[in-house]
Parts: sequence; structure tokens; C-alpha cells
Amino acid sequence: MVERMIKLPDVGEGVAEAELVEWHVDVGDLVREDMVIAAVMTGKATVEIPSPVDGEVTWRHGEVGDVIATGTVILKIRTAGEAEREEQGEVPAADDPAEPAHKLIQPLKASHEVSPQVPEKAPLPDVRSGQSARPLASPAVRLKAREAGIDLRHVAATGPAGRITHDDLDAFVRSAHREPVASGPAPDTTIHEVKVVGLRRRIAERMALSKSRIPHITYVEEVDMTALEELRARLNGADGKGRKPDQPKLTILPFLIRAMVKAIAQQPDINAHFDDEAGVVRQFGGVHVGIAAQTPAGLVVPVVRHAEARDIFDCAREVARLGEAARNGTAQREELSGSTITISSLGALGGIVSTPVINHPEVAIIGVNKLAIRPHWDGMQFVPRKMMNLSSSFDHRVIDGWDAASFVQRLKALLETPALIFVDA
Repeated sequence: MVERMIKLPDVGEGVAEAELVEWHVDVGDLVREDMVIAAVMTGKATVEIPSPVDGEVTWRHGEVGDVIATGTVILKIRTAGEAEREEQGEVPAADDPAEPAHKLIQPLKASHEVSPQVPEKAPLPDVRSGQSARPLASPAVRLKAREAGIDLRHVAATGPAGRITHDDLDAFVRSAHREPVASGPAPDTTIHEVKVVGLRRRIAERMALSKSRIPHITYVEEVDMTALEELRARLNGADGKGRKPDQPKLTILPFLIRAMVKAIAQQPDINAHFDDEAGVVRQFGGVHVGIAAQTPAGLVVPVVRHAEARDIFDCAREVARLGEAARNGTAQREELSGSTITISSLGALGGIVSTPVINHPEVAIIGVNKLAIRPHWDGMQFVPRKMMNLSSSFDHRVIDGWDAASFVQRLKALLETPALIFVDA
């Protein structure tokens, strides 16, 4: 019997440490080669670590939420018959640093992807036998199950190597029969402590950094969206014309993105980063618009790159693609970074006013509030109009109040007269 020491591998891009966000195994568990043993996070990317060998877990290091340096031993696995194979040069030694890192890590995959078939090995006891065994599932599936109050041990798995997929979880929910709730339940006095780890901790750190270092100024203006909504309905083909079969359906966001591009052309200082340590404002020629998106794992900001080079339908297509990738957890790291200005939209929950927090080191964020029909005075009478507020925040260290108001007023003029969005000037 030989004990293999499993180290936290190099996850690439010069990352020296990673946060442990989930253990998939415990001491005493039996594992197979390529079975996921842990998940770690670097930045906003989650990476699963597979076992390089078959065997039994005898020791593990670190708790969820710990930040662990690359190369640290995180697990020991007792293997059978491995010592003889080492002597014959068939497998690398237990602590061989030359073992390639790419064999030790695999990126987190969407639930619909099928992993390559693992070759059949010598018989080993079923690692999932017994109610105490930990089911195999990705962090996204586990989060979805926790939010739904589902015990994964009761979910039938159809994925590779007995892995529970999103489809398995959805099938279980559809077939479940809930017990009727008894009347007059006793008061619930339990208290649950939830450790802030993973993406939620990253969000907390970013928000604290932004609010502690950036003096925000928030400017709110109402916009008459009636004309734009009429144009949007026409372009979406409500009357059977306008949108081509290969064109995506338009929401408000593509119009806002294109309006921002035109407004930024007159105020390039809004499309910038402020390096407060170096005392330098970096203005960007390309307009890379971050779209704050809520996902099951938390808030992420996928980026529509070079919006200045996209038309209205191309913007809509990219917003839809990035939003779906963010929700499914398949967005690439480069798609979640590099924004130069951000849009924050709560959709139908947008309320009347919000105070969006700037995405450091950017200097502006545009907040979209709820669109609603409200009475509007046209100079002679009150008429119903489709109104929406823009709540926008600016870094007051480099953007004066007058400049902030001027930028929002340009957006208002473009959105209220949407034909101007399509005019080159």
C-alpha cells in the first residue's frame, strides 16, 4: 500500500494561490482516477481538481473558504499495488514535481457537456454506495439543489461516472410529490450560519474596495421611453415586418449600449479607468460595456467588447449570448473582465431609484430602473407615457457633477429621440 500526496496544482495564468470552495470527498471515501475531489476558485473562474489515482482518502487539508498556495498538499490517497508500478517506471513517483499540471485540473463544465469515457479499471468498491457517501455533482448543481432544499443523495444520476447533472435535478423536481404542510406549525427558532466563500466573497471584497476608495456621486433622471418602445416593437417585427429570421429580439439594453457609445464619443473621460495609486486616468478608445448579471452563484459582469463596432442587433446577440453563458457558469474568464463602463439593470424589479456601485477601477456605471406608464404633462394636459429612470453613479474624484449630468442628459436625448442613435454624427 502506498500513500499518494495530492498537491494543489498550478491553475495557470501565474496564479499563486486559490480559494477552496468545495470538497467532494472526505477521509475514508473511496475515489477513482479522474473523479472530482475538490473545487477551487481563482478570480471568478471555478476549477475542478480530479484525482490522479484510485484509492482511499486518508487525510485532507483545508476548509471551505481557505486560500491555499499552489503546490500545497491538500489530500493523501492510499493506493493498492502502486509501489510495484513505480519501481517499473509505469507511474510517476508520489512527489514527482514533473507531473504535468494539465493532467491534474479540468475547467468547470456545463451540465450538458459529456466527458470522455473513462477506461474501465480493476474492480473497486462503489464510491457512492451507502447513504453517507457524497454524491458526484458540480458546484453549480450543488448550489441549485441547496436553494431548492433537495438532498442530492435521493437524485438519480445519469451523467458520466455517476455524476448528477442539471437535467437529473430538474427531472427530480418534476417528479417529486410534496407533502401537505400541517396547519399551525411550531415557530422556527433555528439559526443558520453561512460562511461567505467563493464568488460571494469576491463580490464582497470588490464592493468594499469600491465604496471605500471611490467617492460616488449619483445622478437620477427620468426618460420618456415611449418613442423608443414603439421603435423597438417595430424592429422586433410585431407587425410581421422589421426583424429578419436570423436577428435576435431586441430589449432596451442594445439601444442603451448604442446611446452610450454615441455619448462617450463626446465625453471620452467617462469611458475610463482611474488608477488612484498611480494618479492616472486611462481613457479607452474601445467601448467595452459590462452588463451586471445575477446568476445562481452571485453577481457577475460579462463584457460586450467593442460596442462601438457593433450595430443594434449585434449588441443584442452578444448580450443574450453572454447572459446565457454567465447563468450556466460557462463564461470564460476573459468574458468576465476588461469592462470600461458598466450597466446595472434589475429589469422588472428595477424600482424607481437605485444607487449603483461603480465597478472599480471604472469611473461610471449606468443604472436602469423599471419602465412604467406614468402621467406626463405635455404643456396642456397629462398624458400616459412610458417612463423610465436612469440612476447613474460617477467617480467624483475625476468626474465633476456637471460632466456627470451632461452625460446623462445626452443619453436622455438619444433615448427619447431614438432615430438619433442610428445617425452617424
